[in-house]
Amino acid sequence: MELHPPTHRALLVVDVQPTFCEGGALAVEGGDAVAARVAAYAATHRGDYDVVVTTQDWHIDPGAHFSDHPDFVDTWPPHALAGSDEAELHPALADLAPDHSVKKGRYEAAYSGFEGVDVAGRPLAELLAAHAIAHVDVVGIAESHCVKETALDAARLGLRTRVLTDLTVPVSPDQGETARAAMAAAGIALERSR
Repeated sequence: MELHPPTHRALLVVDVQPTFCEGGALAVEGGDAVAARVAAYAATHRGDYDVVVTTQDWHIDPGAHFSDHPDFVDTWPPHALAGSDEAELHPALADLAPDHSVKKGRYEAAYSGFEGVDVAGRPLAELLAAHAIAHVDVVGIAESHCVKETALDAARLGLRTRVLTDLTVPVSPDQGETARAAMAAAGIALERSR
């Protein structure tokens, strides 16, 4: 008899990497604080989840995603270069011990964690299905981009999806507002962590 029945819930920690935090190539204001809050939340709530999965931008040659004259909509300065310190998980997550890690964007732009694969080449959706995951909580950086796209893809796959709004931060307030509206319209719950 199981003492703790499975929750069928996963925590998706999206792109909490130095490249997206203060001092990084594509810094989001408040990134370091989000990294610390995500680490603290994961440490105290690990038992609420069957699996914890991290995603990372991991760019080798993403083509037009990188630009010397970025528009910050479709093109960006070089960031999250594969193998660089900036592309690793944020030091605040040193004790996270994720069950799975997926990397995305090697040779293309990739905003959603569902575009990523683990070291064995298994996509995120397959990893979650293997654990019979039905619910996902999405946290990380940036709310307006990779968190939003990961959450939208999770919802499209039929997963009950929640974004923990105090464990993410948008590129800008306006873009955050737009992202939250899009996520709410897709039936994604926007809640503060407890």
